[in-house]
Amino acid sequence: MPKSKLGEDVYKKADKVNAELFVLTYGSIVAQLCKEMPYDQVNAELEKMGENIGVRLIEEFLAKTECERCQDFRETAETISKIGFKMFLNYMPVITSWSEDGKTFVLNLDENPLAEFVELPLEARGILWYSNIYSGIIKGALRMVQIEVNTRFIKDILRGDDHTELSVSFVRVIDDEVPPGDE
Repeated sequence: MPKSKLGEDVYKKADKVNAELFVLTYGSIVAQLCKEMPYDQVNAELEKMGENIGVRLIEEFLAKTECERCQDFRETAETISKIGFKMFLNYMPVITSWSEDGKTFVLNLDENPLAEFVELPLEARGILWYSNIYSGIIKGALRMVQIEVNTRFIKDILRGDDHTELSVSFVRVIDDEVPPGDE
């Protein structure tokens, strides 16, 4: 079954949360963080929150999709875009800008569900990556399937760019490690 069809099928069967409520709740969290700390620290906090969410979302993803292990990083990218985003956000970003070595790709989010109803204050536009939770979710979820990646936003429509882009770079496959004392 094509990944886009699998993503659509899983989304149809999943319990839904009101999208506007989700977006407004996320916005409230970001606004509160912005009141409590500088914007660069908000970026780090959103990524950390995302990693914690990703660690939990991967369990649901694997249980509901019954996906098998991806054979390479290109297949991983397709799975993130066509199944993961579709399953949880009913949106499918486009994969663009593969690096020559096949270790980096860009997710192009022409429509960013989190950015609806949002306008960044002028002083935040050069610093805050409003949707940085996505970076963390991808990092956390992939770490749970033994893939270490670096993620970073390149463009954001909220900063005045024409669309939003998130770069994902393969770092390494994480070897199964025996916890200390369990040798």
